[in-house]
Amino acid sequence: MGTILGSIFSFIIVFGILVFVHEFGHFFMAKLMKIRVEVFSWGYGKRLFGIKRGDTDYRISLLPLGGFVKFTGEDAFEKKEELAPYDFMAKKRWERFLVLFMGSAMNILLAMVLVAFISMLGVIVPEYSSQKAVIGWIEMESPAERADIRTGDEILKINNRKTKTWNDVELAVGTKPDMLITLEIKRGDEILTTQLMTESKKTFDLDMGYAGFAPKIFTQAVIVEPDSPADKAGMKAGDVILAINGETVLYHEFVEIIEKNANNELEVLIQREDEQFTLDITPRLEGDVGKVGIQPWMQYELRKYGFFSAIGRSIKENTKLAFVLFNYIMDLMSGEASAKQVGGPIMIAKWSYAFFRAGFISMLSFIAFISLQLGIINLFPIPVFDGGQILVLGMEGLFRRDFSPKVKQTVMMIGFVIFVFLLVFLILNDVARTLPNGWDSYLFWKK
Repeated sequence: MGTILGSIFSFIIVFGILVFVHEFGHFFMAKLMKIRVEVFSWGYGKRLFGIKRGDTDYRISLLPLGGFVKFTGEDAFEKKEELAPYDFMAKKRWERFLVLFMGSAMNILLAMVLVAFISMLGVIVPEYSSQKAVIGWIEMESPAERADIRTGDEILKINNRKTKTWNDVELAVGTKPDMLITLEIKRGDEILTTQLMTESKKTFDLDMGYAGFAPKIFTQAVIVEPDSPADKAGMKAGDVILAINGETVLYHEFVEIIEKNANNELEVLIQREDEQFTLDITPRLEGDVGKVGIQPWMQYELRKYGFFSAIGRSIKENTKLAFVLFNYIMDLMSGEASAKQVGGPIMIAKWSYAFFRAGFISMLSFIAFISLQLGIINLFPIPVFDGGQILVLGMEGLFRRDFSPKVKQTVMMIGFVIFVFLLVFLILNDVARTLPNGWDSYLFWKK
């Protein structure tokens, strides 16, 4: 029950911020264009409470699933009667375009500001993420082993798209669970092409593509528990584990080795800043496995940015995420990506709660991520979105005449039907993740 209430509460906070920023964009630009705003509402449906200042009713409405700004004269499709100068439809097309566009622009701006703010506070980055995609570890009986991928291979392309870093590889593989992908790899002086059938692994309740290869990355202790075997041996948070009993141990092997060696003393090679030394640590038995009392993570570094550097990083990261979204949608349309990774309102609520519990900075990162996607998707040319209305404005400008009310209403109805179908699909997709057989669970007549 607590998880459900926490998810609802977190969702309202996240969605409330995003909706407010989006609608404020429309409101601000409307005021700038001297358009009268009748209603600024957070939520839909019945008015619960609010205040009226000037011509505008600022209100909280019943359903916290969005919000809206109502302009005077926005429904006046025909200009047979003389419009007041403050009416929405009395304004020039470029002025109406700015009002419609500003909602998404504010969501994108929010993402930019939050990422820049987080960058100035400091971001923890896995060291391997910006390195060349050279394979350092392969899991036994994994898709990579079956495809004859070897340690030392450098991944140059996946499905004919360049993969300059491990970050590119993780995105390319992660968006393609249970799919056949084509890899171009460099092995010595040879350039080879091979195919690999990915597997599916759950990450944050999403089916993510898994290939079974990883970079050469060591384990770093994020937290060392007091009075644990690691603490008693002298290990500190930030220490990097290089080897155990003289054998190099990578991140993906570390936990398994510790779990299998309960009550066995291990000689652990540690790197602390520029110093290397060994510690004798004996994992204690907890349940059926050995534990040393650390929270392990991939070797990382804390990067802090100055004001202008943070802005530059924000622009770079958000631009990269925008292209990831575009590529994913194109892959989805061509069948090269899976719809299993599309998250709807239920998934966003669950993620909101998870990031809320992870802390303030994690929550801000999540809001920035969702805000960017909301801003971009809302510009798609679907009639009920701002992008659909902008498309109609553009077409009217192209033909140099306003469309008739009947045409506009028909377009809006088509868009509304598309929107309802999308919403129903997203909700069913979210629910399917919780069912034993996924989407097949809905096919009750086949049981």
